Amino acid sequence: METKKTRHGKPYLYEVDLMRVIFIFGVLLNHTTTAFAMAMTDGLSKTALHATHLSLHFTRMGFMFMTGLVLFLNYYDRNTSWKKFWQKRYFSTGIPYLAWNAILLVATAVISGTVLTGQSFWTAWTDGVLHGNHFYLYYVFVIFQLYLIFPLIIKLFKKFPNAHGVIMGISFVTQLLLLVAVKYWVPHLDTSSWLYIFRAYGLNILMYQVYFFAGAYTAIHYRQVTQFIMAHSKVIVWIAAGLGIGTVGLYAFNMNILKLPYSRIQTVQQPYIMIYALMMVAVVFYLGKKYAYQRTHGLNPWIEKLVATSSKLSFGIYLVQTIPILLLDRILASLTNIPNWLLFIGVPIGYLFVLGGSVLIAYFCYRVVPFGILIGRPNRKKKRVLDAKPANLPQKFIHATQSK
Repeated sequence: METKKTRHGKPYLYEVDLMRVIFIFGVLLNHTTTAFAMAMTDGLSKTALHATHLSLHFTRMGFMFMTGLVLFLNYYDRNTSWKKFWQKRYFSTGIPYLAWNAILLVATAVISGTVLTGQSFWTAWTDGVLHGNHFYLYYVFVIFQLYLIFPLIIKLFKKFPNAHGVIMGISFVTQLLLLVAVKYWVPHLDTSSWLYIFRAYGLNILMYQVYFFAGAYTAIHYRQVTQFIMAHSKVIVWIAAGLGIGTVGLYAFNMNILKLPYSRIQTVQQPYIMIYALMMVAVVFYLGKKYAYQRTHGLNPWIEKLVATSSKLSFGIYLVQTIPILLLDRILASLTNIPNWLLFIGVPIGYLFVLGGSVLIAYFCYRVVPFGILIGRPNRKKKRVLDAKPANLPQKFIHATQSK
C-alpha cells in the first residue's frame, strides 16, 4: 500500500507522474518532426512526416486533461479562498509566462541573427503577452482563462452532484458541434471584426473545455473511471490504435477531398481529433495505472526517479523547449544538399537533442537559485535533493493563429 501523501493529505497518485511525462515528451516529438519536415524538400519522406503528424496531436489535449484532473484533485473537496487561488495560480504561471516571452524573444533574435531594438522588443513582447501566440505559449494563455472560470466549474459540479454524467454529455456534444463549426463553417466567414479571442479560436478555452471537464470528472469519480478503463483496456487500446492509423486517412481526406491549406489540414480543431485524443488520454491513463502498480512490485529505482524528476520538470520543459528547437532549426538549415531520406532517419537524433536540451535547461532552473521561479517552481538556497508577426520572429513560432 502507498503511504505517501500530497501536501493536502490525499494519497499521492504516481500514475499522474507518468502521464505528465508521456504528454510532455510527446509534445517535444510533435515539434521536432515539424522542424524536420520544414527542412525537407517535397518528397516521400516529407509526406510521411506530414501524414503521420496528426497522430501526435493528442498530447496537447492530454495536457489540458491533466490540468483539469490535478486542479479538481486539489480543490474540489476543499474550502478555498478563490482570491488566494487566483493570486497563487496567476503568480506561479504569470511570472514564467512574462519572463519566457522576453527570454525567448531575445534568444530567437540571437540565434537567428535578427536585429532587435528596444522598440521592436517591446512591440513583440507586448504582442506575445496579450495574444499568447508566440513560442508555443498558447497553453499558458488558455490556462489563464481556465483559472478565471475555475470556481464556476467547481460550483457547477457541486450544484448537480447526481448529474455529472449529463454534464459530461453536454460538454462532449458542445465540443463536437464547435469543432464541426470551426472546420466547415467559420473559415468561410469574414471574422475580421470579431474579438481576437474568437477570431483566434485556437486560443479560446471553449475549444478545449471537454478535456478540462473530462479531467474534472475523472478526479471526482476516480475509482469508477479507473475500474472502467482497466476493465476495458484492451478495447480502448485497439480503438485508439485504429484511430491513430486513421489520422493518415484524415490527412488524405483534408488534402485531397476538402483541398484545405496545410495549416487547416494539421489543425487539432477537428471532430475526429477530439475522439482520437480522448481515447489516447484513456490509454495514457491506463499506462499510468500500470506504472503505479509496477512501482509496488519491483520497479527499477532508476526508472522511478527518472519519471518522478521528469514529471516535476514537465512544465519547465514545456516553457524552455523553444531554445533547443531553434538550435535544431539552425543545424538543419546548415545541412545543405542532405537528402530527405537521411533527414528522415535523423529524426530520433534530433528528438534526443531537443528532449535532452529541454530537460537540462529545465533542470538547471529547478536546481539553481533563483531560476526556479522561471518554471513555476521557486527554489530556495537550502533545497532538499530530489526524491526518487512582430519583430521579425520566425513564422513557425507565431503560434495559435485562427486555424490552430
